[in-house]
Formats: sequence, structure tokens, C-alpha cells
Amino acid sequence: MYQALRMALPVLGAPLLIAAAPPPVEPAALTAAGARAGENAVRQAGDAFGTVVGREEIGLYDADQVRGFSPSDAGNLRIDGLFFDSVIPLSDRIGGSTVIRVGPSALGSPFPAPTGIVDLGLRLPGDSAGGSALVSGNGWGGFSVEVDVAMPLTSTLAIGGGVALVRDRFYNRTRFNAVDTGLIAAWRPTPGLTVVPFIGVVFGRDDAGPEFIPAGDFLPSPLPGRRFTGPDWAVETYVDGNAGITIDADAGGWRVKAGLFHSWSDISQGASNLMVDITPAGDATQLVFIDPPLLFAATSGEVRATRTFVDGPRNHRLHLSLRGRLRTGRFGGTDIIDLGPIRTGGVQAAPRPDRFAFTEQSHDRVQQLAGGLAYEGRWDGVGELSVGFQYSDYRKRIGLPDAKVETRARPLLVSINTAVSLSPALEAYGGFVTGLEESGVAPNNAVNRNEALPAIRTRQFDAALRWTLADDIRLVAGAFDVSKPYFNLGVDGRFDALGRVVNRGIETSLAGPVTRHLSVVAGAVLLWPRVTGEAVERGLIGPRPVGALSQRLEFSADWRPPIAPGLSLDLVASHRSPEITTVNNNVSLPRRTFVDAGARYAFKLGGTSAVARLQVGNLFNVLGPGPRGAGAYGQVAGRVAQGYLTVDF
Repeated sequence: MYQALRMALPVLGAPLLIAAAPPPVEPAALTAAGARAGENAVRQAGDAFGTVVGREEIGLYDADQVRGFSPSDAGNLRIDGLFFDSVIPLSDRIGGSTVIRVGPSALGSPFPAPTGIVDLGLRLPGDSAGGSALVSGNGWGGFSVEVDVAMPLTSTLAIGGGVALVRDRFYNRTRFNAVDTGLIAAWRPTPGLTVVPFIGVVFGRDDAGPEFIPAGDFLPSPLPGRRFTGPDWAVETYVDGNAGITIDADAGGWRVKAGLFHSWSDISQGASNLMVDITPAGDATQLVFIDPPLLFAATSGEVRATRTFVDGPRNHRLHLSLRGRLRTGRFGGTDIIDLGPIRTGGVQAAPRPDRFAFTEQSHDRVQQLAGGLAYEGRWDGVGELSVGFQYSDYRKRIGLPDAKVETRARPLLVSINTAVSLSPALEAYGGFVTGLEESGVAPNNAVNRNEALPAIRTRQFDAALRWTLADDIRLVAGAFDVSKPYFNLGVDGRFDALGRVVNRGIETSLAGPVTRHLSVVAGAVLLWPRVTGEAVERGLIGPRPVGALSQRLEFSADWRPPIAPGLSLDLVASHRSPEITTVNNNVSLPRRTFVDAGARYAFKLGGTSAVARLQVGNLFNVLGPGPRGAGAYGQVAGRVAQGYLTVDF
């Protein structure tokens, strides 16, 4: 949906090379309001674990997948390090960067999480006026215009923001039209005090592209390719938004950071388009799900006070934290419209029904309050230690049309992370973290579609070596063991707990400028996932989780030819091993390698900085089904040329 605004720039890596994590990079420092010509994820990434800068995204992980799990579903998002319960992503007008913090890169985050932390950076306006304009397009007919500005109003107050008009088109000829708006301010009334309010709203209309669900244990074929199968009235219309305020203040020897955020998705009409019971010959039945108005909203925030004590080469920090959130959802009431038999590549011309037969809706409500105490110690040349405790009071109630379900949990969560300096360039890291995390919502092909799932207890062990090869080149190699309850489709069609999954793996990263003209970000994950429990022992489900990849390799490079100042060439490659797609493990997607190639040219236009960017995505036109959950598939997007022009002013 809204994430389609970004032109994804995936990365592929060299085996067992992963960038060492530098001291935590503040995401906000990566981009600023009104300045976009310098955005380059390869040049700005500190490691290969995942970085987003503007519309460029690279790395092994992202907000939806870290070590085989989803930090977004788990509720592990932060804004400037502060707890943020997100319903939808930040608008690109106010959010300019993302850093994935796992392993050694999580040091410096006082309360880490087993699924990793997704740290979001805001586009802060600075002390000088400026702006940027961006025009983009692709070979499928997509087009967008984006304008962002920033200006100081007084010596203590600056504002920024922008608007984007998006007319995107995709491989299956579905359409996405949106108006993306945002406004942000930075107020510094006194030294040591910064207040940042912001709001970002997206008005969108999105075609419901088809999902393909075979009748047995096989992949769907043939797929429609570059064809819109309809119907054209199966669309989702919505208003998504995020608003909030952060405060950073020095108060009597304490540094106090606070944030209050509200995230919402107000869907005036929801839609899903499923081709079910597909035969090997491509015959199917088409079902369209139309939802009445849906509303998902979350109010969340954190107040954290930090006191720093310096004792010669030793630095001690004490953190006191209070977090809270209230999340509500109104869902269900869906009208399921059977459009009858169709070929998977057929065009559906069924007329829109005169009216939809909606039923009673369901509601869910989550309340959570957590208090935390953490200590961080750093001894120059020796190492560092982080210990944290959080007590959480969690309540969840789901009001279904025929019943009410209520759950409650009051866990004590513990985290211990340490790093030891083995030499000036080499550091060893180890950590243990427990968590209470959300488990997402049920997917479109579940009988409990859109239902929010209960919170789960999680735990993680990890260890790594971090090696600084040169001033700006860092290597990390580590291992991890993450354990969670396993949620997926059961034999009754409900998305529910089926057992417990343990993901054990090795991850590596290498990042930095290997020469004066060449920068590289490369990484690999080798994973050994395993599901346990009664359902596995009885043969009802397979021993590997859906979506399991035993290997993922990412490599990204940016080369600036010395004979052509202003020009840079880039290559992105991503290799993925076969991927399990059914709960019984009988079907998997084949091994695939995707390659993107591009170039950018930086120049001056009327005395201002400008960048022209061209890229060919999926250069070798790898096609076939793509994963959409257990037993459900979409289409892999074929080769496409895309480009944009950015001008700072």
C-alpha cells in the first residue's frame, strides 16, 4: 500500500561478509528537511543490517523482516529512540531514514528487543532555508512529483514539510494514487531544549491486486503477467496518518527525552481480491472481499530520563523509562462476493453490486504500560555493558460478534548486552534479551482476517565479533538464536498459534569505502529455522516455518569513475534460497537472484545541487509467483526502468 511509494533499492551481498556496526548512527542525521540531492544509501549506511535513506533501501533486513521475524508486527519501532506503536509507516515528507539495530548495533539502545529495533529518523529543519523538488517515473506508467521545503521563522523556530502527488502503476497493472503531505517543526527556545512536533497524512486509493491460492500442494501457474484481471471496483480508499511530538531537554543534570505519538489508518472501503482453488491447469474461483469502514489507531509514547556519570576513562549512564500505549481496531463485517469461475490470467468484467451485504463488526483494544530501569557502562579500551529491566502490564480484549476474548500478561523483561575490546580494532559482543511482542494481524486468506493476535513472550541470544578494518570499513560476523510462538494458518483456516519456532543463524556484514571511488555494503544470513510442538509431532504441520530462507545474500556497490566527476554507477544484487510457502512444507519457491543496475549524475542546475538517477530493476527479468503468506501468492514484478530528477534549492 503506502510502502509502494518507495522505489525499493534492494541489496545483495557476498557470503559471510557483513558490515561491522559503528557506534549507533542517529537516523535523523542521515537526512534533513528540504535537502535530498545527497541521498545515497550505500554511501551513508553504517552496516549491512538495513538502512533506508529517502527512497533508497539497502541491507539484509527491513522493518518487516529481521532474523526471520517482523519488528513492525512485534511493535519494535522507535522514533529518535523513543517507543512508537505504528499502525502505518511514516510519510516520506516527515520520515527520511531508517536504521535496523541488531547485534552489536543495538548497543546504545537502553531497552533492546529480540526481533531487533527499527529506528526511524525525522526530516528535521535546520538553521537555513532550503528545499528540494523531485520528479520520478517508471516504464509501467508510474509518475510522481514531490516538493519539500524548510525554513527558519525565527532564531529559535524552523519549519519544514512538503507534498507529493503520486500516480503509481505496477507490474500487474494495478493502480495506486495518493496525495502525501507532511509538516514538521523544530523549536529550540533555550539552550538544551528542543521540541519537535510533526504530522504526516496520506490520502490514498489502491487497486486490490489478485492473490493466488492453489487448491493443492503446487505453485500457481500460469500467472497473468502484465495484465489487470480486475474487477476495477475492488479498490481500497483510506486516510493514513502519523502525528506526534518529541522533547529533548537537559534538566538538572538529567537528559530527558519524551515522545507522544498517534498513528491511524481510516479505511473508508477495504478490499481484497483472491483467486482460490486454482487447479494445475489455471482454473480458479474468484472471490472479492469488500469491507465496510475500518479504523485502526494507536496512541503511544515514552518518557526517559538519563543521568551520566564520568569517572576518568569510565562512563556510566542510568536510564529511567515509562512507556505506554493504547491501540484500538474496528474490523470485520466483510461482504464476500463470489464472482464464479475464471482463468488465472482472465480479465474479470463483473459489474459492481448495487449494494454490499455487510455484517456486524468486531473490535479489539490493547492497553500496555511498562516501567524500565537500565544501566550502561563504557570503559575506554576495555569494553561496555548494558543491563535493563522492564515490568510490563499488558491487557487485550477482542470483541467478536458472538463472544469476547480477554488476555492479560505482566512479565518482567530482562536484557543483558556486553562488548569486550580484544584490541583497538577488534571487539567481541554477546547479548541476551527477553520481550513481550505483538504477533501481527491475521492475513487475507484466514477466516479471522484482520483480527489482531495476542502478545507473545520472546527471547534471544546472540554473539558477534566487530572488527574495524580501516577508518571507515567495518566487519561484523555473529550468530543468533531467537525463539517465539509460531503463528500461521491451521487446518481450520484460522491464523493462530501452532507451536514454537526457533531461528538459529549466522549473519555477517561488510560496509564502507574500499577505495576512494568505490563503496560497498555486503551481507549474508545463513538460517536454520525449526518449528516444534504437538502439531509437528502429529504431522499436522511441517518442521520449518512459512517464509523460511536458509540463505540470503546481499551486495550493493556505488562506484564513482575518476574520469567522470559527478557520475556514479551502482549495482544491487540479492540472492535468496528456496522459500517454504505452505504450513505442511510441501511447497517452496525456487532459488532466485535479483539484480538492479543504475547510475546517478550529480550536477549544478542554476547554482543549486541536482541529481539525475536512472535504474533498471530486476535486470534479468526473473518472473514467477511471490510469497503472500501461507499458501498464498502474488506475482514477482518483472524488469522495469525507472528514474528521477532531484533538485535542491
